Amino acid sequence: MALDVGDKAPDFDLPTDGGGSVKLSDLKGKPVVIYFYPKDMTPGCTTESCEFRDAEPDFSAVNAQIIGISKDSANSHDKFKAKHDLNFILASDEHSTTCEDYGTWTEKSMYGKKFMGIERSTFVIDGDGVIRNVWRKVKVKNHVAEVLAAVKAL
Repeated sequence: MALDVGDKAPDFDLPTDGGGSVKLSDLKGKPVVIYFYPKDMTPGCTTESCEFRDAEPDFSAVNAQIIGISKDSANSHDKFKAKHDLNFILASDEHSTTCEDYGTWTEKSMYGKKFMGIERSTFVIDGDGVIRNVWRKVKVKNHVAEVLAAVKAL
């Protein structure tokens, strides 16, 4: 079942880069941007993450927290974050639980082969934990600017 605007965002408690953890319910009272991406160090995911990095001061100015989530390990996130100077949380969902809760763990197809993977998706969650915007099958170009506009409109 896919989540949509107006739904309560499922809570999660995931390990993060730097040996930490992040729990959505601990961020209550502030907007949260969660973007699900397929894999560290791949071209599209690197571009998207670097665009969030570059816009992070604008998100911080409106008290919004950015969280990137993939199935990569926290150790992989450490390397990805260091290589690209990422300035926000990267969370590890190695068991796909959070991806499944948000409806981003889907069947994909490449070169005629079907497989399960993360659908590039972004959610804006308000300070009360309610989903206010959803983007699925995200195209990276101009996406971060759209997300920032949505957060500013909260």
